[in-house]
Amino acid sequence: MARVVQLYLDKVRRAFGLFLACALFPIALLCSACGTAQPTPDQQGSNGPEPDTSNFLIAVDDKPDTVDFQCTTINYTIATNVFNRLVETELQENGEAKIVPSLAEWEESADGREYTFHLRKDVKFSNGSPLTSSDVLYSFTRLLTHPGSNNQDIVEPILGAKRLKAGEATELEGFKIIDDLNFTITLEQPFEAFLACLSTPGASIMDEETTEKVGDDFGKKPEATIGTGPLILSEWDPERGMLLTANKDCWSGPAKCAGVDLRFLTEPEEIRKRFESNDLDILDLDDLGSSAEFYIHGDIYQGRIHEVPRTAIAYIALNESVEPLGDVRVRKALQLALNRPMLLEAIYSGRGNVENGIYPYGLYGHNQSLPEIPYDPDGARQLLQEAGRADGFDLTFAVKSSSTQWEMALANYAVSMWGEIGVRAKVKVLDEDEFMKLRKSGELPCYTATWTADFNDPDNFVYTFFGTPGNSTFRSLNYPNEAVMSRVRAARGITDPVARLREYQDLERIIVQEDAAWIPLFSRRHLYVASERLEGFRYMWNGSVKSMFYSMSIKPTS
Repeated sequence: MARVVQLYLDKVRRAFGLFLACALFPIALLCSACGTAQPTPDQQGSNGPEPDTSNFLIAVDDKPDTVDFQCTTINYTIATNVFNRLVETELQENGEAKIVPSLAEWEESADGREYTFHLRKDVKFSNGSPLTSSDVLYSFTRLLTHPGSNNQDIVEPILGAKRLKAGEATELEGFKIIDDLNFTITLEQPFEAFLACLSTPGASIMDEETTEKVGDDFGKKPEATIGTGPLILSEWDPERGMLLTANKDCWSGPAKCAGVDLRFLTEPEEIRKRFESNDLDILDLDDLGSSAEFYIHGDIYQGRIHEVPRTAIAYIALNESVEPLGDVRVRKALQLALNRPMLLEAIYSGRGNVENGIYPYGLYGHNQSLPEIPYDPDGARQLLQEAGRADGFDLTFAVKSSSTQWEMALANYAVSMWGEIGVRAKVKVLDEDEFMKLRKSGELPCYTATWTADFNDPDNFVYTFFGTPGNSTFRSLNYPNEAVMSRVRAARGITDPVARLREYQDLERIIVQEDAAWIPLFSRRHLYVASERLEGFRYMWNGSVKSMFYSMSIKPTS
């Protein structure tokens, strides 16, 4: 069997090696040019003179179009380092994720509907403005009413939130200010995961006066993007990267490092060379493709490799509004035609867990008892025949131009496996803007992505993708089962923890294993290599290293 598997993988690698090289070549050219760009004066922030970056932590980050955390679901580095939330989720020594106070402490009513928050007295934004209850109300109101908001579900459980969102009200009914430091939030119904929602990057708190004044510049210009966190966004060159400097007056203390130099790099060879030349402090092995094996198995870096558990699931989305994906037999055939253990081994050297549902390993509510989705190409062919698709069909597999080599390989392996059952799938590379525009409008037929937990609850996965028709369209799933979506919404109000978890797991089984609404792939372990000068390497409960830049430091030079 091992010999057969190896022959198959060799066949697929040969078939798509040229494709990958061609697809990645223009990206490499683009990133080589980006790496040498220097900031211009009008792109720099207004937070003082040019900082000395010689002792800044240096890391690679994604190139964002905005760092407005209310208007993105992926670019959260600024949110988690420059801003704070009312509460945070912290990883405890026993490995459990726990909600802890951040900007506020709280009390909860006996019925689970009302929360009374008490802001810390000593918190100021980096521009010197004090944090008040009005700033919190403003942040949540903007989250519900901003036309570009992508994270409205965080505060939708608040009484009156849906009416405000729909334009049927002008105020958030469930938010009552007591005074500058105290306020109450009342929910439509009890929601066990509400505090966890408030710990997510999208629930970060803004300075009302500054944000209103700068308008659309918030999240696009450093001087307009003011938070209370341990770092300050000082410079932003759209091509080169960002500079974050320590907020010396931060209420929780300044960052451990003098600052962070974020580079917008995507070309694996350039990233590797920069790390080797001591121009990077954190090397994300996900960025390197096959070159990562050198670091994983070599002797030189063994003492500096960090293996981080990651609460995330890789999946393939199937758009049910695109024929013939509206037929459950076709979707199940696509599930059965994928040898997912082989994909995990071929692309990620087996570092992870094959998943059979929605909630990944490590998440509260993960169900290890879900039946395995088998690799069964004969069964897949039979389902296509029953669906009247014995001759196969055409399918476009969309991939972002910024995708890593690993993601490109995954798409091509999947296309090859589907080809074995007669599905004529082709990979189409789209630039980032076009990909996101089509995905948000529900027009991508098929694509792969990874969803990392924002908060430690199954609601963060099932409601995000299958809670409302709008959520489903936003992910280009167009899931039509209204009865299931109604149950997903109702599950949020279940107060019995055992009954609530049982309902979420039953919904997971229906969505993935009965309706085949998406194809679960795997949850993976994330590997990083630290530079010799980096101290205090840390990661968040969900595996995010970028969210903890402020807690790492650089050894002083002698």
